[in-house]
Amino acid sequence: MDTSSPWLDDDQQELWQALLTIVIALPAALDRQLQRDAGISNFEYGVLARLSMSDEATMRLSDLARDCDSTQPRLSKVMDRFESRDWVVRRPDPTDGRYTLATLTDTGRQKVVASAPEHVAQVKRLVFDPLSAAQRRHLSAALSRIAATVRREVEGG
Repeated sequence: MDTSSPWLDDDQQELWQALLTIVIALPAALDRQLQRDAGISNFEYGVLARLSMSDEATMRLSDLARDCDSTQPRLSKVMDRFESRDWVVRRPDPTDGRYTLATLTDTGRQKVVASAPEHVAQVKRLVFDPLSAAQRRHLSAALSRIAATVRREVEGG
């Protein structure tokens, strides 16, 4: 590879275009499925799922925003919608009042459980089914390295 060139070589360009398709089109495909089958967005499903997997279905909003790659204002708007649907409740963190906790309600847990089967089937169909076990392992290793590099960049270092 010519490191002095400002351009991607053919192999890099092919990989980059495939990655762009995944980064842009996969979330759109997941949004369509979740909107059609559950009336929620992929982001909203991700928020509900993260809460459902946390201890006592409760997280600090700042941690939830970080884990969902969201800004706090965006997450706050989602929390407003979720509270109006009785999917979450918010309250001050009793260990540190500067923080707010979000807790998934029974109704919210039911929404995740009802939404999951079709969503998981779509994820499997689009991401896992086209790959062999060996390809999945290699892709996981490669994406983990890229994700770590991106996280460091986003975190400022």
